[in-house]
Amino acid sequence: MNKELSLLHPYPFERLAALKKDLSAPEHLAHIALSIGEPQHPAPHFVVESLIAHLHQLSSYPSSKGQPALREAITNWLSRRFSITQLDTETQVLPVSGTREALFAIAQSVVDRSAASPLVIMPNPFYQIYEGAALLAGAQPLYMNCTANNANLPDLDAIGDQQWSQCQLMYICSPGNPTGAVMSYSYLERLITLAQQHDFIIASDECYSEIYFDEDQPPSGLLGVAAGMGLDNFNNCLAFHSLSKRSNLPGLRSGFVAGDAKVLKKFLLYRTYHGCAMPPATQSASIAAWNDERHVIENRSRYREKFDRVLQILSATLAPEKPQAGFYLWPTTPIVDTEFAAQLYATQNVTVLPGQFLSRKTETGDPGINKVRMALVAPLSECIDAANRINQLLSTL
Repeated sequence: MNKELSLLHPYPFERLAALKKDLSAPEHLAHIALSIGEPQHPAPHFVVESLIAHLHQLSSYPSSKGQPALREAITNWLSRRFSITQLDTETQVLPVSGTREALFAIAQSVVDRSAASPLVIMPNPFYQIYEGAALLAGAQPLYMNCTANNANLPDLDAIGDQQWSQCQLMYICSPGNPTGAVMSYSYLERLITLAQQHDFIIASDECYSEIYFDEDQPPSGLLGVAAGMGLDNFNNCLAFHSLSKRSNLPGLRSGFVAGDAKVLKKFLLYRTYHGCAMPPATQSASIAAWNDERHVIENRSRYREKFDRVLQILSATLAPEKPQAGFYLWPTTPIVDTEFAAQLYATQNVTVLPGQFLSRKTETGDPGINKVRMALVAPLSECIDAANRINQLLSTL
């Protein structure tokens, strides 16, 4: 067996299941799950209709590169969303079967195992795929603590020249999971400059980029900033986007990676052997989704209402801060996060994810300790009910 499999940590939801294993929730209360970031809003009907209408395409093998019409729809969306005018549909855009598999696979493609002590830098807390991808690629993860002291972003000044020289890949997530922090234009400018200087690849996970609260201030994206800097070849820059959160289509498994053509050429080669081409009907449905913004605006309005209502209920008790974007709350707990999650489930039948399940202990501490992640993905009524139940628990602590 691959010896590096032994390096993998249990997935957060495995640890959550173990935490709840011997607990009994009150039967008179319906269960409310705030633990997993799975959108519960209805899938757009026109995307579902497009999927059904193209099921006859199942008789054809899909291309790993994706249909030209899909790559064109993605290119046009990137152009509209991030004001990118120089993007080659043929070489700088690649559809993927959800960003999860692509974020994992990119490390397997770009990390050079023969290099001395290769590093993959990532935020802490983080999406566990980053860590697993680094370990199985033969690299060492370097965890950058994201706390309120540094605006919940990796502190670029804390990374030394030797570490930059060893870095082959840096995962970033903006808006962040679980913090909701957004990297500013200037922050991304500086990071891109560092990538050019030290020759490492930036893998920017932007799957929450379309869930924000001010319609006039959408989050910046890596490729948009690179284009603004005149870096039209997007050297060392890759952006990953998904329809899962944007369009409430997690089951479609549809996303894309765009950016540096040199890297994507090799990544396409890897994916051709890996055998992860997107099914033709899925590609057709994805075209419909990327070409429409009305459902995305409506989606944001639903999240906006949920955050307003939940924050109002919890403002005087748990007092979570409103994130800059995304659909997570990341509050500090009055007791240890695992105990808080256990008591909330055992007394109120509400599940949240302990913060330490999403983070790692470092020399400067564990940024997940005494935090919980709450995903406001359930229907509005359930989110309100959950907030009131949280207050019930807090009144007993």
